[in-house]
Amino acid sequence: MAKARVGKGGSRAAASNIIAFQGEPGANSDMACRAAFPYMTTLPCPTFETAMAAVQAGKAELAIIPVENSIAGRVADLHSLLPHTRLKIVAEHFQRVEHCLVALPGASLKTIRSVKSHVQALAQCRNFLKKHRYQPVVHADTAGAAREIAEVGDAQVGAIASSLAAKIYDLKVLARNIEDADHNTTRMLVFSRDEVAPDWRTVPCMTAFLFRVKSRPAALYKALGGFATNGVNIVKLESYLSGARFEQAQFYAEVEGHPEQRGLHLALEELGFFSEELKLLGTFPVNPFRRKGWEAPTRPGT
Repeated sequence: MAKARVGKGGSRAAASNIIAFQGEPGANSDMACRAAFPYMTTLPCPTFETAMAAVQAGKAELAIIPVENSIAGRVADLHSLLPHTRLKIVAEHFQRVEHCLVALPGASLKTIRSVKSHVQALAQCRNFLKKHRYQPVVHADTAGAAREIAEVGDAQVGAIASSLAAKIYDLKVLARNIEDADHNTTRMLVFSRDEVAPDWRTVPCMTAFLFRVKSRPAALYKALGGFATNGVNIVKLESYLSGARFEQAQFYAEVEGHPEQRGLHLALEELGFFSEELKLLGTFPVNPFRRKGWEAPTRPGT
C-alpha cells in the first residue's frame, strides 16, 4: 500500500496508521477494518462522506466503504460521493457478515418484541425476524443500535449487530448467524489519497471509473463497444440519472484489467470518444475472494 500524503494540520505518523469507516465501534465495517488491516487503528465516522473526508484532510490514511451485499444488494449512498471525490480506490475487501441478535443481560428470545438495526442488516435477517414475529426498527447503524439499547435498558428491544458490538456494549448474544443465507458477504472498497500501481503482469487488476453519455439512441452501445471488441470484461455497470431535467445518465463501471494493458487502453480510448466525461477512480488488485483464473495481456502497442 502506498503511503498517504498528509494535508495541513495532519500528523504523518498518526494518520498513516488510521483507517476510517462509517459507523460506531463494533460495526461490521469496524470488523472489516480489523480483518483487512489488523495493524491499523480504526476511526469511527458518522457518514460515508465524513469517513472519506477524514482521508482527504489527512486525518486517516485509508477509508473502507461498503458498496454491495450478496443478499441485500447495492449500498447506494457512496455513489453520490464518487463524482466529487479526489480519492482513489486502492483495494477491495470481502467481509463475511455474521449477524447476531443482541440484547440486555437477562433478556431472552421470548422477551424481545422489536429489533433495531441498519436497514441493510434488517433486510439480511428478514426470515429470522418474521419467524419470531419481531417488529423491525430502522436505525442508522448496527453498532449504534446495540449501544442505544444498552443505554435505554429495555429488555423488550434487541439489536442486530456483531459479536464485537455485544462485547463492547456489555450485551448478551441471544442468537448467532441469524442472516438469511450463509453466503452473506459485503464487498467494500478502500480509498486513499494516493493511487496504487499494481504490476498487471503478475497481479490481476480491476479498474473503476465514471462516465456520462448523452441521452441519444445507441449512446451507451457505442460507448461500450470498445470493451467488447477489445475483449475486456465489464464486471459492474450501474446507471444514475443526473442533471436538473434528468436527461443524462451517469455510469459507474468496474472492468477487468489495467489501463496499461492493450485491450483496456483501447477500450478506454474509445469510451472517451463517445462519452462526455470520463473519470478514472483507480486501478487495484483483484481480491483473492473472487480470483479464479487470469492471464496477463499485453501492453498498448505490443
